Amino acid sequence: LMGFITGPRRHACADSCTGWPHFLHAIQAILYHELAIIVVAAGLWWLTAGGSNQFGFWTFMVLWGMRQSAKLNLFFGVPNLGEQFLPDHMQYLKGFFRKRRMNALFPFSVTISTVITVVLVQSAIDPAATAGEVTGYSLLASLMALAILEHWFMVLPLPSEALWRWSLRPTPLEDRA
Repeated sequence: LMGFITGPRRHACADSCTGWPHFLHAIQAILYHELAIIVVAAGLWWLTAGGSNQFGFWTFMVLWGMRQSAKLNLFFGVPNLGEQFLPDHMQYLKGFFRKRRMNALFPFSVTISTVITVVLVQSAIDPAATAGEVTGYSLLASLMALAILEHWFMVLPLPSEALWRWSLRPTPLEDRA
């Protein structure tokens, strides 16, 4: 996320670039980062396979899956892109974001995520669940709920950047004020 590991493409597409070439260019922009995440996921799976507590692995998978969903929704188009949070050396990624009212993936992302959250809550409140399972499922459900909220912030007519404006460096005009 800080731009240390990105991909072989470090520049935006031409304005005329659309469709599959544009999608492939977007993948090239983040390829090494995504491959590193896959390696970490495989390592976590290998380290925890057969263990009695799988919640660390599933936490990673929830975060990764919802991050992929958010990235795809940004690519296909949402109203609130959050591009003002990109550091200067990552500004080329703006070329892979699309500002649209909604995209066809968004309803599926939110619906599937909500169903998963409900299943996790049901697992957490199951009378047969151990204290560790209750805690683990509750944490996973909380992460899913927060990720769903993040998805809604991408499409609701709210200036979500206002929540984080305090953390941004002032622009030269704001310095003089």
